[in-house]
Amino acid sequence: MYGFLKDLRFFEPFLILFFLEKGFSFLQIGTLYAVREILINIMEIPTGVVADSIGRRRSLILSFFFYIISFIIFFISGKYAIFIVAMLFYAIGDAFRTGTHKAMIFEYLKINGWKDQRVHYYGHTRAWSQMGAAVSALIAGVIVFYSGSYQYIFLYSTVPYLLDLFLVWSYPKALDGNMEAVKIDGFKVRTKAVVKEFIYSFGNLHVIKAIANLSVHSGFHKAIKDYLQPVLQTFAFSLPILIGIAEKQRSALIIGIIYFVIYILTSVASRKAGAATERLKSTQKALNITMILGYTMALFSGLFFHYSFFILSIILYIGIFIVENLRTPIGIAYVSELYKQDILATALSANSQAKSLMAAIVAPILGFLADRFGVGIGLTIMALFLLITLPIYLAKKKQEVES
Repeated sequence: MYGFLKDLRFFEPFLILFFLEKGFSFLQIGTLYAVREILINIMEIPTGVVADSIGRRRSLILSFFFYIISFIIFFISGKYAIFIVAMLFYAIGDAFRTGTHKAMIFEYLKINGWKDQRVHYYGHTRAWSQMGAAVSALIAGVIVFYSGSYQYIFLYSTVPYLLDLFLVWSYPKALDGNMEAVKIDGFKVRTKAVVKEFIYSFGNLHVIKAIANLSVHSGFHKAIKDYLQPVLQTFAFSLPILIGIAEKQRSALIIGIIYFVIYILTSVASRKAGAATERLKSTQKALNITMILGYTMALFSGLFFHYSFFILSIILYIGIFIVENLRTPIGIAYVSELYKQDILATALSANSQAKSLMAAIVAPILGFLADRFGVGIGLTIMALFLLITLPIYLAKKKQEVES
């Protein structure tokens, strides 16, 4: 239920269209995305210290509270500067939430002696999250269709988050973990630990290459995924159907239906990651092939959109979503088999930070290119650059990396 409600973010299929309707350029939109990613990274240290003191349950409750504030600001405002404040509240919410529920799941399984069920249990939760995203897309399309505005999707998004807040409130107190009083020393220790992890991670060439392989594609996907929205909108406007209704309502229905299909497909893709790895014989080969495939799809999707082959462009863009959801579980497996257990947390933490950093870099650059040359050519240029630089961070066999 937590996973399902968490992904009822009705604004996600229409976020860029909402910003465009406000009169923002793609560069301004990309900058907002970059601000969000940078703030999430910055907020992880103070929120982590607070979470240690108040417990996981209250951390998640606070997370939903800050998300809701963010949604309300987006609903009532229309100014760029105020949206940066909304992104700040969103970042605080994200920083409180990230990893907390996974830790609660594993703690719950440990308490009940079900540690051997971790993959199945978390996989089940993730599958319901994808279902939530799929249902969310359909509901969002209906909201925009009947309201005639993107504004209301933020207001309606507060409802499932309020429900999730009360749901987490009902969790057993035993899942809070060990709580400590908030002290200034806690901030110092946490900051010192993070800096130490980064110095180690990015001072080791082997770790850098593994992190780059995982994070560059994920960060690229995170930055470009919402650009599917103007592609779908242009496609919807070109269709000779539902001519009697307004263009916004027509595009809302089509976007909602296509995003519903996308999330169903990505849910299937996540479940098929293990089978894909077995077919390709190794995790590093699976990572390299899917990375090349993802960038190639992005390149041709951009070209097809530029030359008005909308259906081909959309199919390839959907392919990027599927590839990313195949890569994520494969990448975690790659890191877990490549590194010893005592540095695994460091590698995963550095990967998460690098992913956000990559998204923060790509988002404004892609925004600038989209303003200058159009969305299609902007996407093509970014994908081409990543294909050219790809040999730098190709995954290697375990013995090659450790040698």
